[in-house]
Amino acid sequence: MSRRHEARLLAVQFLFQRDFNAGDLEEALRDFWDGRQVSDRLRSFAEELIRGVESVRPDLDDRLRGYATNWDLARMAAVDRNILRLALYEMIHRPDIPPVVSINEAVDLAKEFSGRASARFVNGVLDRAVRDVPRPARCAVPDPRLLTGPAPSRRGGRAR
Repeated sequence: MSRRHEARLLAVQFLFQRDFNAGDLEEALRDFWDGRQVSDRLRSFAEELIRGVESVRPDLDDRLRGYATNWDLARMAAVDRNILRLALYEMIHRPDIPPVVSINEAVDLAKEFSGRASARFVNGVLDRAVRDVPRPARCAVPDPRLLTGPAPSRRGGRAR
């Protein structure tokens, strides 16, 4: 299992708990991490996702209502709802992650947590959502802070 997949799994677990236990985010995060043995990098990425979802959750829920036609958010399985929130957040607010990666990860998480029917549901909702993402599904927009030095050569062979 990749570190990013594991971080997403932890983020979904936290978001699921958060659905049923609102309160101070910082306190909830402290409680969540207490006793978990995870690397700083894993925790950092998971928290980026968690904080990101929490910061735009009302917008994500509004979008979900539009994409999950004939589904009331409250009646949707809580795990599916939070997997969808996470994937939508990545697709809309994380240009460094290609939308297709977010979709594939969400489908895998749905299979792990709920099963094939859930995975099909998640895939269907995100298939509708990806049409509104203003970049190609297989494209990540590079973070300009990561671009250093000359661009690789576009000619055949390796860059010199």
